[in-house]
Amino acid sequence: MGVPLRQQIAVGTYLMKQKFKGVDKYPLVLMLEPLFRCNLACSGCGKIAYPDDILNKRLSVEECLQAVDECGAPMVSIPGGEPLIHKEMPEIVAGIIERKKFIYLCTNALLLKKKIDDYTPSPYLTFSIHLDGNQLRHDTSVCQEGVFDIAVDAIKLALDKGFRVTINCTLFQGETPQEVAEFLDYATELGVEGITIAPGFSYEHAPDQDSFISSHAAKELFRGIFAIGKNKSWKLNHSSLYLDYLAGNQNYDCTPWGNPTRNVFGWQKPCYLLSDEGYVDSFQEMMDSTPWDKYGAGKNPKCEGCMAHCGYEATAVSDTLAHPLKALGAAIRGPKVDGPMVEAPSYKGSSLSGIPVTVDSRSA
Repeated sequence: MGVPLRQQIAVGTYLMKQKFKGVDKYPLVLMLEPLFRCNLACSGCGKIAYPDDILNKRLSVEECLQAVDECGAPMVSIPGGEPLIHKEMPEIVAGIIERKKFIYLCTNALLLKKKIDDYTPSPYLTFSIHLDGNQLRHDTSVCQEGVFDIAVDAIKLALDKGFRVTINCTLFQGETPQEVAEFLDYATELGVEGITIAPGFSYEHAPDQDSFISSHAAKELFRGIFAIGKNKSWKLNHSSLYLDYLAGNQNYDCTPWGNPTRNVFGWQKPCYLLSDEGYVDSFQEMMDSTPWDKYGAGKNPKCEGCMAHCGYEATAVSDTLAHPLKALGAAIRGPKVDGPMVEAPSYKGSSLSGIPVTVDSRSA
């Protein structure tokens, strides 16, 4: 697992405190989204579809740090949009580091070479750079040629300057196990600390809804990837049980409160991926007012097919706490790549709380 010991201890201590206090629902990673504006127009992301008055909005330094304090999660992921566009991002990062929270600053890396001297290497700061596969696959995904090469150069520069660097890889329709395995070999050779990898899930406003992969196809794909990777030294930035879940060996419910989202609209209900369910003014109000039992595979048509780590990694971490020997076994042997898969729940109803629903064809 590509996570430093210092971070493992800090997060483990936080988790044990929650367990000791008997807390049932707690955040693991704050998804802090200070802007939607981006310098790319990726087909699988609908963030830049908002009108200019929304794209021009920014969370202030004070709002960002207040969200960190409200939430209390030990880790903060800063997606977007493109966070490096935010002029006050260095101040936001510095304030989060002062609070000793571990930051994953997500970026497409187009601006990283220009902006990198605004930041100081720290054990609490990681540049999480998006690479959705090899050169052709990634440039196709982001709908612009040359982005892969720019990102790789930025990775090398950040590593040379002593920064923690991870790669965030999202898999879409048409991937093959061999192709993904070759990319993971390449990413490992770059010397990054870890690689986050997960199947893409259809953002409600993404312009291209045909490239997202079904949950069964994703499990088959990951089994193929992990079979090739049995003797590899990939540093996958996930818990062993989440990787086992991706291979179809665990039947988990989503725990969306594990990765709560704060963005320019407020605290987003229920998760980072569903943007049309409403917003509230505070973290506690979101925790108290969200009907959590109405979301997840088998409970809501909008959630069908989702296996994203922002919904299921926290579940796997909770299972690790409850069953450490099972997690250790999965870590030692790796994900099981043959035999029957566990049966996943599927939504069979036609209404939620008595209210008829219409399944948006974009959210298949």
